[in-house]
Amino acid sequence: MEIKVAESAGFCFGVERAVAKVYEQIDSGKTIYTYGPIIHNEEVVADLEQKGVRILESEEELRRLTGGTVIIRSHGVPKRIYTCLEEKGLECIDATCPFVKRIHRIVEKESLAGKHIVVVGNAFHPEVEGIVGWCEGPVTVLETPEEAMEFISKMEENCQKRAEQVKIPLCIVSQTTFNYKKFQYIVEIFQKKGYNDSVVNTICNATEERQAQARAIASEADVMIVIGGRHSSNTRKLYEICSKECERTYFIQKLDDLHLDLPKAVRLVGITAGASTPNKLIEEVQNYVRVNF
Repeated sequence: MEIKVAESAGFCFGVERAVAKVYEQIDSGKTIYTYGPIIHNEEVVADLEQKGVRILESEEELRRLTGGTVIIRSHGVPKRIYTCLEEKGLECIDATCPFVKRIHRIVEKESLAGKHIVVVGNAFHPEVEGIVGWCEGPVTVLETPEEAMEFISKMEENCQKRAEQVKIPLCIVSQTTFNYKKFQYIVEIFQKKGYNDSVVNTICNATEERQAQARAIASEADVMIVIGGRHSSNTRKLYEICSKECERTYFIQKLDDLHLDLPKAVRLVGITAGASTPNKLIEEVQNYVRVNF
């Protein structure tokens, strides 16, 4: 039996950078907080908590702080959080992924120029909440082609009511970990309506590569294992992609979750992992499959 592990599996640049920043501060003697879990991996977060790192779950908790060092996670935060940190005089270590920071700059600039910002992604994901918090004007979050068509229809209706022919200028961006093929499909809907110059592809290159590799391995695998936190958006999307290619696709958070009963006919087991999955865990799963099957 062959085991094929995706080369892109595991920590991405932004996550590795954010986690490293937290560990660097642990021995500083300071009281360390992260604004939300530093990454969507419960094993990593639990280890940091054991080492004394505290998690701020809300803006209200942040406003009650009287001291300490606050680390902004890789997903980024709304602009008002920086204002709050500055007003309270708290030390801030910014671990926002540079690719997310780029989106903040884009939406701030384009919204100040009068454009309606459209964010393709999950409205409740912290990265999207952060992006929305940098918009200086109207902003809409949508996740499906149906929502895109409904949004366009409402805009057209409003134009007709005002007897205007000029389209409202848009700037369309994406959550960095969004499904690339889904984003392209949604973009086509806007382009067919004449919004050809409104799109900025802000999906991280690492995300595109990770999804492409996962799809390729799953298409030839008899069994596919996807490793990552249950709250990880990019891992759920990997599972969604792999499930379409391989009927026997398993989503696990840790090794204890893996309960395989592989028939002898299995020739290839594929493994991929989300951007918040430590390499150590990927190796543990790979070794387990190799030894036991």
